[in-house]
Amino acid sequence: MPYEELPRTPERFHSLRLEGRTKLSITGVDDVSGFDENMVVLSTGQGDLCIRGQELHIEKIDLDAGQMELQGHIQELNYDEPAASGSLWTRLFG
Repeated sequence: MPYEELPRTPERFHSLRLEGRTKLSITGVDDVSGFDENMVVLSTGQGDLCIRGQELHIEKIDLDAGQMELQGHIQELNYDEPAASGSLWTRLFG
């Protein structure tokens, strides 16, 4: 079976809940790409999410359920668009 015909896993429901710029609850988390006290990078069904701030720390994480809680001083939330799926020909000529 060619790569393009493999069944895709359904995307998880993705949501963000920010409380006073100090507590962020996230659902639909697929993976944590990297983190330190100034930045956390997550993979979600809506694209990669980069969270920037100060004194950031992960309070709770459950990747099986796709849930995460983060605390600290949150300054920025930024998404990168997910990569296009399908073959090169499909993406070029639709």
